[in-house]
Amino acid sequence: MPDFPSPDMSEVDLIAIMRALGDPTRLSIVRQLADGRPKSKTAEGWGCDVTKSTMAHHFRILRESGLTHTLVNGREHAIQLRRAELDHRFPGLIDAVLAAPEPGAAERRPAKASEPDAAPGPANAARASAPEHSTARAQKPDTAAARAGTPA
Repeated sequence: MPDFPSPDMSEVDLIAIMRALGDPTRLSIVRQLADGRPKSKTAEGWGCDVTKSTMAHHFRILRESGLTHTLVNGREHAIQLRRAELDHRFPGLIDAVLAAPEPGAAERRPAKASEPDAAPGPANAARASAPEHSTARAQKPDTAAARAGTPA
């Protein structure tokens, strides 16, 4: 029977937690576990478009970083956020993670006048009217033709 140890909370490193939360799939899993209740580790029902083995990888990273516990009851495996322990060790961290906008859900912010995408102003007008320079590289002659001494 495999063992699914979670690190002692005194050994949990903030950098490891942030690294684990840096992946959009794992962040989504943590958001779904925020209610504190265990959830089955089956690949279905998580809303993640990944394989079963990839989900297992994400669950392992979350457990090893100290964010979750794996609960085993016979053949059933569940995952649970260590919310109370995390709140005690890193006050406000999980609340901040949950309050942040979903990755990709934020709309594109309007461009400022100093940004290249902004509407033409004095700085952007000069850039817009400047002639474009060719960035094409000079083509090399055909290697076989160059060796044979014949023009390409």
